Amino acid sequence: MNLNDYFNPVSLDPPETQFLPVEHTLAGQIRKHTPDQPIPEVKDYVLAIMGIPEDRNSENTGSAEGPDHIRKCLYQLSGTGKHIPVIDLGNIKPGKNPIDTYYAVREVSAYLIEAGICPILLGGTQDLTRGMYMAYRTLNLRPNLVTIDSRLDLPSETENTTPETYLEDVLFGENPALFHYTNLGHQVYHLSRQQLDRLRSNNYESIGIGQIRADMKETEPIFRDADIISLDISSVKQSDAPGYFSPSPNGFYSEEICQLAKYAGAGNRPRCFGVFETNPKFDINDQTSRLAAEIIWYYMDGFSGWREEFPRPSSKEFTKYMVNLSEPDHTLVFYKSIYSGRWWCEVPVISGDHREVKIIACSYEDYLKASNQEVPERWLRFYQKLN
Repeated sequence: MNLNDYFNPVSLDPPETQFLPVEHTLAGQIRKHTPDQPIPEVKDYVLAIMGIPEDRNSENTGSAEGPDHIRKCLYQLSGTGKHIPVIDLGNIKPGKNPIDTYYAVREVSAYLIEAGICPILLGGTQDLTRGMYMAYRTLNLRPNLVTIDSRLDLPSETENTTPETYLEDVLFGENPALFHYTNLGHQVYHLSRQQLDRLRSNNYESIGIGQIRADMKETEPIFRDADIISLDISSVKQSDAPGYFSPSPNGFYSEEICQLAKYAGAGNRPRCFGVFETNPKFDINDQTSRLAAEIIWYYMDGFSGWREEFPRPSSKEFTKYMVNLSEPDHTLVFYKSIYSGRWWCEVPVISGDHREVKIIACSYEDYLKASNQEVPERWLRFYQKLN
């Protein structure tokens, strides 16, 4: 694939104010596709930034201008603690219609994922998540999707599917390819009971902002198993992110959303990460674009400390714990990494006389619940899904 056919080069004016020497900033460390420098062979990079200037399927008109505003703010930030090779591919060329843009996102994302490179998408609107999902379908993979959103982008029982409800096709379309879906940060007054019930009846989940705020670190196992992470900037409260056509006075604080982004970057597998819905038309002094840039910085910082680890029977890097439950009569098996302190658990998959196990990420709290004779909700949800 010649990626130059898919992208317009980066062309930005120098910042009016530069607080750090260029060589110490991401502007001096990221390889950029410019009019004078075409996209080279990408195999030497681990992260690839791509702007998606697409908003034609949304009421949030103006978010197509988001990628360049975010990019301008991102380039002024310092490099992450550990240097990682990053390339900025530029802005994807919009198709004749949004569907064509989805397909372009699909083709490029699939190419990068197959090469072991993690795409970082600068939106643009959140329906572009569909293109990332389509990439995994192209590769015959069943991804775990995580969205960070104050709403569930699903129609209620009385609505038809609209561009603002892109999850309908992803979760419930013909032959859906997802393994699991989790939304983080919903606000109950922004969704209907029917939406939530429908999600949960299909063994998907949405976790409210209050529950997340009570213990942020419980989101880490969710990100650890994620393949696609799609962040809607409207999940952040208006005072911290005014650049959206219909902001909410409630939502995540900027510090909280950056912590979630760092968890996302430190996951356990190559993944797609996208920040969507930033609209410069409604922004104040680029405040939302600056936050979006810092979200990406924290994702990259988490990624820079990423270490692939997964419990295997022969591994000496994990401690194995077995917890006997009396009700039901079952033994839960947990693993703890000696290196990072992270936890996993086994979920049995039973089909007739055949039995195997799937290992999923979990937390120390899940282990404590099992030790107190309580079945962890995370374990139970996946047991029901797999059996």
